[in-house]
Amino acid sequence: MAVLLFLLLLVFTFAVAFYLLRPTKTESAVQQHLEDIKDSRVDESGGVTILKEEGYSSNPELSHFIRQIPGALGTLNLIRQSGQNFTVAMVMGVSVLTAAVVAWIVSLLTSDPFLSILSGVAAGAIPYIYLFIMREARFRKCDQLLPEAIDLMARALRAGHALTAVLEMVSQEIGEPIGSEFRRLHEEQALGLPLREATLNLVSRLPRDDMRFLATAMLLQKETGGNLAVILDKTAAVARERARLRGQLNIYTAQGRITGWILCLMPFIMFGLLSLINWDMEKLLLTEHMGRVLVYVGLGLMGLGVIAIRKIIDIKV
Repeated sequence: MAVLLFLLLLVFTFAVAFYLLRPTKTESAVQQHLEDIKDSRVDESGGVTILKEEGYSSNPELSHFIRQIPGALGTLNLIRQSGQNFTVAMVMGVSVLTAAVVAWIVSLLTSDPFLSILSGVAAGAIPYIYLFIMREARFRKCDQLLPEAIDLMARALRAGHALTAVLEMVSQEIGEPIGSEFRRLHEEQALGLPLREATLNLVSRLPRDDMRFLATAMLLQKETGGNLAVILDKTAAVARERARLRGQLNIYTAQGRITGWILCLMPFIMFGLLSLINWDMEKLLLTEHMGRVLVYVGLGLMGLGVIAIRKIIDIKV
């Protein structure tokens, strides 16, 4: 009972501290700008490098080892798409450490090794869940700003600017994450990377349908010719219509999403409250064989329910 209260208090304290101490958008932008300036300068050893760090680890030897781990490349792509400054080594290390600590704590409360492993795996997935949440938030922000960026590109092209100047203009005038991604696109092209490869890299960092439409329009115009400004106008219109439909679908499916959250969180909330009231009754779910079977069946049915609800509300636009 005391261990459970301690864990709940510890998680709540860390959550509050993380929320209050997280940097603001202005602080994050300033820090990113300082890091860009630092990366562009000569390193302390006196040498100059044009090689870009891949983000596996700050240690070259450890980076080479982590690169061989299955799932490291997927983790790196997830970090890039979420816009975070973590390394793969940091994410994997936190995940493994969290899984080990939670599995050990659960093993002290119950003698079932499977439940301990299951709890450890669920806790180890928390860093990845956080990255997925941040990625989706970043993608939603991208969907909101992309039509404005496309309109700016079309107006600049009509004014007679070259495509490279247009990309730089978008990187300076549009907010995050579009601004930083177009800045990287412009820098890659300025350093000699072909437009096709630089654009495909942009799509890999922001794999959204609207961004794919924009990339397709740019590459088709470069390879076959045509009036890119007119194509961009139609692309912006399509992006805005898709955004309008997504907003309507979010309204229509709000009840289903709220139902899913309630069904997922209520069993855990009730378990915590009843454990605080009468732990001797609740511990039967963890110590008795029939109780553990019911827990496994309940988690399985909950997973099926989540999948069913997501299938119902996941409407492609």
